[in-house]
Parts: sequence; C-alpha cells; structure tokens
Amino acid sequence: MSGPSSVVSDPAYIRARAMETLFERLEHLCEGAIAIDRSGRVVYVNEKYVTAIGLSHESEALGRPIEEVIPNSLLRRVVETGEPIILDIMELGGQQLVVTRMPIEDERGNIIGAIGFVLYDRLEGLKPLLGRVAQLENDLRLARRQLSHARAARFTFEDYVGSTAGIAQAKTLAARAARQSVTVLLTGETGTGKEMLAQAIHNASARAEKPFVSVNVAAIPDTLIESEFFGAAPGAYTGADRKGRDGKFRIADGGTLFLDEIGEMPLQLQAKLLRVLQEREIEPLGSDKVTRVDVRVIAATNVDLHKRVSEGTFRADLYYRLNVLSIVLPPLRHCLDDLPEICGRLLEDISASGDYLNARITPSGLTALARYGWPGNVRELRNILERALILSDSGRLTSDDFDRILPVSAEMIPAAPSRPTGLVLPYAEAEAEFEKHTLEQALAASNGQISEAAKMLQISRATFYKKLAKFGLASGATPV
Repeated sequence: MSGPSSVVSDPAYIRARAMETLFERLEHLCEGAIAIDRSGRVVYVNEKYVTAIGLSHESEALGRPIEEVIPNSLLRRVVETGEPIILDIMELGGQQLVVTRMPIEDERGNIIGAIGFVLYDRLEGLKPLLGRVAQLENDLRLARRQLSHARAARFTFEDYVGSTAGIAQAKTLAARAARQSVTVLLTGETGTGKEMLAQAIHNASARAEKPFVSVNVAAIPDTLIESEFFGAAPGAYTGADRKGRDGKFRIADGGTLFLDEIGEMPLQLQAKLLRVLQEREIEPLGSDKVTRVDVRVIAATNVDLHKRVSEGTFRADLYYRLNVLSIVLPPLRHCLDDLPEICGRLLEDISASGDYLNARITPSGLTALARYGWPGNVRELRNILERALILSDSGRLTSDDFDRILPVSAEMIPAAPSRPTGLVLPYAEAEAEFEKHTLEQALAASNGQISEAAKMLQISRATFYKKLAKFGLASGATPV
C-alpha cells in the first residue's frame, strides 16, 4: 500500500506538479496568457488577455488563427522552429508589452503548440534595466572600436563649435555628407579644424564602428608613399617585411581614410589614387593580385588645388573626383563672434588634463584676442591659451596675460587711426590709408625685412614693392 510519502518522492509526480504550479503562478502574475495548437489556432486565452485584445469573451478567440486575434504575434514561429523567444517587446493596440513565448511539447518531445505570457504591460518598470542594457551595448561598441583600431575618431559635430555663417554652413554640409558615402574635400587654412570635421563626419555616418585612418600625405617620404597607401607584397623591395604589409586603404576597409595635405601628393601616385576611387580596388606594391576595398575618402588641403591643376602639379581628373562635395572651413579671423564659445571649449579641453583648475577668460582677455589676426587659426589659439595659463598665477586670463605673449606684427588687426569727431573720409581714401598703415606695421614688425613683411601679409615680394612705391615707403627697407 502506497502512502503519501511514496507519492511525494515520485520524481514524475513532482515534475508534473512543478509544471502545473509554474503555469498557475505565471498565469496569476502575468498580465495575460494565450496558447495555440500545432496549426496556429488559439486553444486557450485567460480572462486578463481577453480584455487586452479587445474581446468580450474568450470564446471569441478560440479556434481562430493567432494572427486574426494578435496580428503581429510570433507564436506560430515558435511552433515552427521549436525555439522559445525568452524576452521580447510586442506592440498591441498602441501599447508596448514585454512578452515571453515558449513551445509546448508532448511526452515524446514533439512540438504540439506554443504559449505566450505578457510579463509587463508597461515599460516604465523596465527602464532601469533597459537603460543598463543600452549603456552596456554602448560600452561594448566603444571597446570594439578601440580594439579594432587604436586611432579611432573621437570628435563629433559638438566639438566643432561656433554659429557664425561660415561655421554653420560647414556643419550643414558636413552633416549632409555623413548621411552619404561620397568623397569629401575639406579646404581651409592650416589650423581651422579639418581633421576634427572629418572625424565628426565619420562618427555621424554608418561607418562609425569601422576604422578612421588619418594620413598626412606631406609627411610620407616619396620612396615609401606607394607602399604606405596600397601595401606591399612580401619581399617587394629591399628591407620590406617578409610577411608583407597592409596599406592604409586596407587598414581603413569599411571605414574612412582621411588624406590631409592632399595637394602634396606626387603626380605618379595621383593616378593610382584615382583608380582606387573609381574602381574600389587596390594592387599592393610588388603584387599582381587585386583586392577590393570599401573606403570613404575625405581629403583636405590648405592650398588652392584648382591653381595646382592649372600649374600642372595636380591631376584635373583626380581634382574633380575628390571635389564631389567641397566644404570650406572659415578662418578664425572671420568667426570672431564665436571666440567666447571656442575659447570656452578649448579651456575645457586644456583643463581636462588636470594641470589647470578653474581656467577662465575675462571679457578684456577676449577683446585682446579679437585684435589678433590668427594666421594659425584655432590651433594657434589653443597654444596661446595654454601658454597664457602656464604664465598665469590665477588661471583668470585678462588682456594683460595676452598682451605679454601675442606677437606684435602685421597679424594684429590695426585699429583705425584717430580722427576728429564727425570727420568721414571718402571710401577710397580710407581704404588707401588703411593699406598704408598695414604696410607700415608689417615693416616695423619685420625690422624692415621686405621678404618677411611680404610673408606676413601673404603677398609676393613684387606686390609688396609696388605697394611700397605707391605710398612712398620704399626708402630704408631691406630686400632680404
């Protein structure tokens, strides 16, 4: 005679009771439950779910295909694959539900149906969990990017600060470029932030998870430039790596290749670059094997490429291939209204090193900076700010801090000569006086050296001599 103890110790009985208990608890705790048979027809729906799916009684759902009751249900897929969908978000009636779906098996392990439970009918309770998952995914993407290439792009459009017309236009075009994979040509003076904007375009594009490879064309010796770009087969030349080497195009495959100072690229290499841009293929040095690559090229230059084309030092076909979308980065002297914001961002970046605490700039300091012509643009501005902080005892930068270190040269924006109140010169006369005053400043700053003064004003010596003769300033000037 078997007693209660033998029933309790029966594994099959305990498992059956466990399954029943689990189902009962889930049905009680969840916000709804529904089950289908092998053919996808509804065989069970609890009272909670009847209301949620807009029915008045469970009989209205029984026997109907699951898609007629819940249009976007995945229960039929669970029956067909036998694989559970442990956690999912399903939209029903404009509401997002957290659901789980599991197959139902018979005693022999055959799939005879599937059941789904609505675990939550509101996502608010899951926001901390979802937020943590999103953060982990973001950390994982960042870690993968850092592991895949050490020189990942770190700048975004937020780093390219300013709102004056030139900067706003550059940002608008760059954002448009980020949505495409077109070749981009960035032009502007040295120090205007061309690589920063290139990185921002990359990080805002679909290639953000792939490498960003930066190459300064002018810094590569002519003898190595071809292998640097396209790679080299094993033993391609004396001293070459026995294993060969990948070029920059191969390293940047799937991502972005930034070619700075593109105007300095030798003519013989320009033809190969043009072929890569057109055919999306590279041929390593010393190899007859062609490899396909998927690289977006962003080129940058501080010289007039169109002029180089007319001089015969830059290929016209390559120029037009690079110039699909041209973005001009304005010089700092044209964006002086943005000085407070630019200085603020630079000081934040400098202070992040921990060497300078409470670094800030006063209105008088900004006024002093606005008087300078900034031939080195934002790069020079950063250097000036850091130098001023080194020499400052308080970290509060005033006009005195900058007057001590800003070069006194023709790069200073000259103040208008004092005139009797109410006297207005004709435009041509005022323009001539301004030009004469600028020439005098250049001569004073260069100690009378014509070549140096012309270089400061970014004009030729011949033009400088003509202007000196025009204003009768030639005497006492030294040609060299």
